[in-house]
This record gives sequence, structure tokens and C-alpha cells, in this order.
Amino acid sequence: MFSNFVSLSLPTENSLITQSRFMLLESVLIFFILLAVLSYLKFYNLQRHSSFSGSWWFWLLLTGVACSCAVGVKYMGLFTYLLLLAIAGLHFWHMIGDQNLSNVSLMCHLLARGLALIIIPVAMYLSFFYVHLTLLYRSGPHDQIMTSAFQASLEGGLARITQGQPLEVAYGSQITLRNVLGKPMQCWLHSHTNTYPIRYENGRGSSHQQQVTCYPFKDVNNWWIVKDPGMQQLVVSNPPRPVRHGHIVQLVHGITTRYLNTHDVAAPLSPHSQEVSCYIDYNISMPAQNLWRVEIVNRESDTDVWKTILSEVRFVHVNTSAVLKLSGASLPEWGYRQLEVVGEKLSKGYHQSMVWNVEEHRYGKSQEQKEREVELHSPTQMDISKNLSFMAKFMELQWKILTLKNEDTEHKYSSSALDWITMDTNIAYWLHPTSGAQIHLLGNVVTWASANIAALVYTCLSLWYLIRRRRKIYDLPEDAWQLWVSAGEICVGGWAVNYLPFFLMEKTLFLYHYLPAVTFQILLIPIVLQHLSDHLCRSLLLKSMFSALIVAWFSSVYFVYCTFRPVTYGEPSLSVTELKDLRWKDSWNILIRKQ
Repeated sequence: MFSNFVSLSLPTENSLITQSRFMLLESVLIFFILLAVLSYLKFYNLQRHSSFSGSWWFWLLLTGVACSCAVGVKYMGLFTYLLLLAIAGLHFWHMIGDQNLSNVSLMCHLLARGLALIIIPVAMYLSFFYVHLTLLYRSGPHDQIMTSAFQASLEGGLARITQGQPLEVAYGSQITLRNVLGKPMQCWLHSHTNTYPIRYENGRGSSHQQQVTCYPFKDVNNWWIVKDPGMQQLVVSNPPRPVRHGHIVQLVHGITTRYLNTHDVAAPLSPHSQEVSCYIDYNISMPAQNLWRVEIVNRESDTDVWKTILSEVRFVHVNTSAVLKLSGASLPEWGYRQLEVVGEKLSKGYHQSMVWNVEEHRYGKSQEQKEREVELHSPTQMDISKNLSFMAKFMELQWKILTLKNEDTEHKYSSSALDWITMDTNIAYWLHPTSGAQIHLLGNVVTWASANIAALVYTCLSLWYLIRRRRKIYDLPEDAWQLWVSAGEICVGGWAVNYLPFFLMEKTLFLYHYLPAVTFQILLIPIVLQHLSDHLCRSLLLKSMFSALIVAWFSSVYFVYCTFRPVTYGEPSLSVTELKDLRWKDSWNILIRKQ
């Protein structure tokens, strides 16, 4: 009875209806995580009597497939997948204690679970991205968030520029250096003829040397020449002499021919770091400090050659041991709002903002400045392509998915995880251009409150039962106790793993992130109601009163569903008074047009 009533609470849950009508990912995610839970429970129920039967294998394999699809939809599916793995591991641990099972049988059970719950989901997840990367092989508008190596592997875009470039950076190479971090935006090491102001707005002085910045657009002023400090030539010798890890180089700005330099002068916006400049000899006792040691971060040995696109390098200043770093701060108008580059002490730790890679590369051929400027303006040659392996692309994509954050940390409808439990927030999805019709992501208040109460009752009852069982007082038969515990593992565990991680996430949060968690909470309602009816309502009168209470409860659920139906489906259009009546909480942002 109770499960039938509560099964209607999901179709009358306004938030789930809204999310599914807009075909947003949470609806598909919830489908697959619930399919995974259902499949595992079906498999577990067949465990005692039909091990290794066709139905047993079907539900076990479907569990793994559903978990893989859930993770493929959104990374949030990983939480439920890990929960099911933990429950499966706990169940197998209990099986080990079963003396009726032989060692061979236990090993077969372990291998079957490993195949269905680990190997197949991982293989499927890899196949999703294999198909994705196979079909989407062209350059697109958002390539810049990926590394140069990834971009160069795509057809068009950067690949048109980088194909056919020399692989090994040599003395005399002409290069552009892209910062690996890519935040707050992709940018390249840059310089121009303008100098730092003699004094900044706060009265602090500078070296008045030529500015060095990180510029977010491709430009001829992004080109640098790798020079051997012991030689004057700025062209590549024949045969080329490759630069290796640990070699000392000078970086000469291609257009102005000034040397990349840093010294014990405070940076413009980061006074605890050193200023980076292109050296100008003002004959004022400020000697050039333009020697840099090349350190390849992703090298396999200490003799590795510096490679185009593939090598990630740090430039360590020989005199001060400072590392060339992108601070990320935007310079004032005198720096054209370009990004600040500083010299950071190595003692402050490693960060991706200290790492650079060569994106465009050619072997310099012109010793004369005018000829070299013409050369720098010309495109690089194109004849061969460089491709990353599938696994390299896959790993980079996973890392970007995990770490890429939206820079717009504030949003009108963003919320904190604490707001979700009591539904103190909402999201406006749609507003009719002329009428008052609108669609909001709002949950059924009665259902959400009931789910919270069910979770609280379950927790309190479980603690009570555990304390009494510790005293050898068994209120429930063993089968009923095991069913009660299993329900908590699935429902309370599902709520916890899909909700608590958001307190650790540094991302903009919205109410829809809570939908998978609240779905598990709603599933706990019939379990608690059935338990109260079976074990606490002893008399027939109490059972009848309890059943009447459930009918009244569902009536209130249906009433709230009908009340908020206009902002769930976007029809009919409501008047200003009717919209104000729907604002049950002051924190809800119901849109009302000014008359």
C-alpha cells in the first residue's frame, strides 16, 4: 500500500518534471543511477537460489552497464557507482564467511563481479570517448582550453599552423611560448616596445625596462629566439644543435631583439615577486640578468631534448633562481590590460602557471633584423601532422572535465548546498515575453519535507536499534533487520554520496545538483512508512489511523503539485496576484512583471 502511494510521489515531484521536460542531464543521470540500483537489487535477490543463471548474469551485467552510462552522462554518476561497488564488496565479504561456498565458487563470484562491475564499465566508458574523439576530429570554438598538443591533433585550427614544424627546439629556433595553465585565459609570452612606468600609481618605482606580458591573442610580438649565450648568431646551425633539459639559454624578443630579463625589482602588481622585462641598457648600473635554465617538467630522463608542443618547460633564472610565471593579474592601461608575467621564487612551490610549451616553431634562417622580421611575419611550413594517442587525449579530457571551473562564480540563481535541504532557493528556467507564464525549478514542498523527516526517523530508529542490540535486545527479527540495514545502505547512502561531496567542490552550485540525492531520499519514505506500520503500529486501530494519515499525506502532496503546476508546465498564465501567492518563501525568486 505505502509503496503504491509513494510511487506516485515521484511523478508528482515538480522539480523532476521540470528537469525532464527541458531534457536536462540530471533526468538522464537519475534514470541510469536508479536502473543501476534496481539491477543490483535484482541480482542480489537471485544470489541465494540462482547463482550464475541467465537472469543472474543479466542483472549483474546490466548493473555495470547502467553505472558506466551514469558516469558517462555526468561525473556525478561516479558517486552512485562507488556506492554500489562498496555495497557489492561488503556483500562479497559476507560471502567469504559462508562455509557452504568452496574456494573455487568464491573465486568465480569474485571474477564475475570484477568483470561486470569494473572491467565492463571501464571499457564502456573508454569506448564512449573513443567514439567521441573519432567523430569529433575537427577544430572547434572552445579548443583553447585544451593544451597545444591536443589542439594540434585536431583537423584545422592550430593544426594548420603547427603541422610540419621542427620537433626539436635548437639554438637559433624561433618559438612562441604558451602558458600551460590556460587561466584566466590562454596566452603567449609577449613583449612590445613600451616600457614600464617610471613610477606606479602607489609611488613605487620600476626599472623602466621594456614590458613583458602574456598576451591572449596570436601576434608577431609573441615570437622569441632561443640563443646560445656563448655565441652571437640568431640562426640555426647546420646540423641544428638541440636544446636539452638543464641547458642555459637566452630568449631574444624577435621584433625588438631585446633579451628576456628579470632582476631584484618588484613586479608591477605582485610586489613579492620579481619584475620580468626585456633588458634596455640605460647605463645606470643595472646589469643584464638574462640567463635562463631550461627545465623540462615532463621529461623521461635528464638528457631529454626540448620538443615542440610536447615538452612542458620551466625557465629558471640563473642569477636569482626565480621561475618565469604567469601571475594572472591584468595590467592597467599602460600595459594594455595584458596579463602580468613575474619571476617567482622556486621555494614557493610548483604550479602550472610556471610551465610553458612551445606552440609555433621554425628554424631561424635570417641573421639580419629586417629579413628576420619578414620571416617572423610569414606562416610556418605545413607538410606532416603530429597526433596524440587516444589515451593521451582521453586523460587530458578527464583532467579538464574535473578541474575546469566556470570563471563566473556568481549567478543570480546560484545557491549553497545548505539551501537545498529546505529548498530555500529556486531557478527560473523560462519566462513568456508578454504574459506572466513562466517555468521554475521548484520541488514539491511536502515531498521534500517528508523525505527529510523520513531520513531523520530512519537515523534515529537505527541508532535506537543498534544501542538495544548492543544490550542483546533484539526488537526486529533478523530478516527484518537486514532489510532495514540494506535499505539504509541504498537510500541514505545514495543521498549522502550524491549530496555531501558538494560541500568540498569549488564550483557554482544550483538546485538541480541536489535532484539525484533527493530522489534517493524520496525512495526512503515508503521504507520508513512500511516499517512503522509493521513494527510500531501493533493494534488494528493504530494501523487504520496510520493508513488514514497516509491518505491525508498524499492528498497534501497532490494539492501542492496542482498548486505549482502552472510554474512547472508553464501554463496557464498567472496574474500578478496569483504569482505572489506562489511565493511561499521569501527566498524564492518568482518573476513578476512591472505594470
